[in-house]
Amino acid sequence: MVCVTTIIIVNFIHSRGGRAALAVREDEIAAESMGINVFKWKLAAFVLGAATAAVAGSMQASYLQTIAPNNFNIMESIAILIIVVLGGVGSITGSFVAATILGVVDAALQSFGALRMVIYALVLILIMIFKPSGIMGAKELSFKRFFNRKHKKVGAKS
Repeated sequence: MVCVTTIIIVNFIHSRGGRAALAVREDEIAAESMGINVFKWKLAAFVLGAATAAVAGSMQASYLQTIAPNNFNIMESIAILIIVVLGGVGSITGSFVAATILGVVDAALQSFGALRMVIYALVLILIMIFKPSGIMGAKELSFKRFFNRKHKKVGAKS
């Protein structure tokens, strides 16, 4: 399901509407002056995010077979916040890298108990101070880069 969601989000970002939504995110006034309906694309981004959250919530409910308030605590919210900030706001590749890193670090720090959250808070503060764009920054990894390599021809140019 992660792959399907990622494909949908990437296709949206590379579409005309996705570019409009990114323009609204970067500068509302400039986007509106270019003729982009700011309200429409803010609403579209909200609906896409809400639909993604709804699908994720329904899949979690199906997996856990029940939903209760104690399933959602502050630690889960902080973990998601750390993934977004560590990976970089708006970076899809960064989110995957950050989720992987956080999963490994979480397993390694499991024995520290509550001190683990203090370590997460310190890392979050340091990332926000020294690397506010996240691990990946504006870089995105693409399969096109790996599969569409142009081979240099050997010989004289004609």
